[in-house]
Amino acid sequence: MEALLLAWFAAHGRDLPWRKTRDPYAILVSEVMSQQTQVERVVPRWERWLERWPTIEALAATPAAEVIREWQGLGYNRRALALHRTARHVAEHGWPEDLTVLPGVGRYTADAVACFAFGRAVLPVDVNVRRVSERTGHAFSHASAQALMDLGKTVCLARIPRCSTCPLAAACPSRGSRFEPARRQGPFEGSFRQRRAEALRAVVAGSQPVDAEAVASLTRDGLLRVDGVAVSLPD
Repeated sequence: MEALLLAWFAAHGRDLPWRKTRDPYAILVSEVMSQQTQVERVVPRWERWLERWPTIEALAATPAAEVIREWQGLGYNRRALALHRTARHVAEHGWPEDLTVLPGVGRYTADAVACFAFGRAVLPVDVNVRRVSERTGHAFSHASAQALMDLGKTVCLARIPRCSTCPLAAACPSRGSRFEPARRQGPFEGSFRQRRAEALRAVVAGSQPVDAEAVASLTRDGLLRVDGVAVSLPD
């Protein structure tokens, strides 16, 4: 089954720029940016980010305010702050053996960097990898990580998989099945997340936000700082 998957990937795998590097910093940036963000939006932002900060040391030497400004439009701004803190940690101490000690780096991201950058024999399990593995009942190796991600993203879809075009369909016990929709996150419009985003954008643009609750929340996360009545980005 794994050989069939890899043959399919050789012909149909997505051409993503971070798949052409083994630089752990570049791969980490791609993984953090891709969390809850469509890959089509990530590619140009990833390229711009690395043009501006080509090394992790360059990012570490940059004020947090500039990192937050550059992140605007990608959403979930805490990711930018965590990435910046990680850069400062690595610039000072080097890459740790256990990557989960880095700010904002969970099990999946740690395994992705370990596999794709450091060549460790670990399979990073995201939602697409888990879906394909569970439906096929097959234990895939780390060599199939990228292929599993692409198959889950483009063929083995969450609700109605495209079994007619799947290279694993003949041996898949779930072939032809339909699945209940996964629980979706609440709408952004009108949410507190939107209020936070608007408050942060106001500060980035040089204005003072009027939503005190959103400012307080952003301040607790380290994305803003309050000095008296003045609200600004962190240093």
